Amino acid sequence: MRALYGGGGGAPHFRDVPAPELGSGVAALVRPLAVALCDLDVAYLAHLLPTGEPYAVGHEFTAEVAAVGADVATLRPGDVVAVPFQISCGHCDRCRGGRSLYCRSVPPLSTFGLAPFGGGDWGGAVADLVRVPYADAMCVPVPDGVDPLGVAAVSDNAVDGYRCVAPYARAGDDVLVLGSASVGLYAVATARALAVNCTYVDDAPERLAAAERLGATVVEAAPDGTGFGEFPTVAACVSTPDGLLSALRSTEPGGTCVSAGIHYFPVEPPLYDLYRRGITFVTARASARDDMPAVLRLIAQGRLAVADLTARTATFADAPDVLSGPLPHKTVLTAD
Repeated sequence: MRALYGGGGGAPHFRDVPAPELGSGVAALVRPLAVALCDLDVAYLAHLLPTGEPYAVGHEFTAEVAAVGADVATLRPGDVVAVPFQISCGHCDRCRGGRSLYCRSVPPLSTFGLAPFGGGDWGGAVADLVRVPYADAMCVPVPDGVDPLGVAAVSDNAVDGYRCVAPYARAGDDVLVLGSASVGLYAVATARALAVNCTYVDDAPERLAAAERLGATVVEAAPDGTGFGEFPTVAACVSTPDGLLSALRSTEPGGTCVSAGIHYFPVEPPLYDLYRRGITFVTARASARDDMPAVLRLIAQGRLAVADLTARTATFADAPDVLSGPLPHKTVLTAD
């Protein structure tokens, strides 16, 4: 079958690879319908982050179930599902406790389509078939009436934005989002879904316009380490040291700052100041499987505008050309 590869210093390209097999009674084979490019994919494909060898691309996706193992109880061929980017068994203590991103049954960081990040070789989703090793645990049905082509980002970036806001913001709060790619916009969309006021800071006109359409108050600026006021909840969807410092300094006393950025460079947080002001700082990857049902419910209710944030669509066949050029905040590839 074909599978898209990218990174490694070259151009995106398809390769002929062996088609996956079930190999287990609890596995399923799924046929991807739509694959959203993660913010990390954009950086890898532009060679802004090293990948070593080319890697199989795609980990945010919706799919149609093609085949199921003999022990799969909740799925049948033809079902349409969203598949979390992280691999999880659903049975270990961590999965049962809502920490499926740290599943004990697979190596740490096990994910589809993110080998450069240490996710192992589980295959990429821009392919004809994908093997889901724990089908009942991982596959989340796409609700009736929801277009699967518009919600591929629920596998990762959309839940990443959601978890920055939903657990912390309360009615009447003002949320600050510092954005740099798509996750910040999904945080804005979550604030809107929860009827929470939101201020969005970025220096990219296209993303500022998208945030404004979602009802945010927008500030055109590149965070430079200074604060933007005081907010009870701050979503730091940035990966620069100055951006993180701006987020921490914008968090009001007793508030929460959630960092969705990956910080490859050292940051010296003002710990004494944070201690005096009682700031809670949260940093981790999103636990996609645990939050996907809540995100899909908000989408089905017409409250969370995930599909509205797709900036470009293309078919799998056109992917090598499309992904070779500049990419907007969210590109979605659809099966041809």
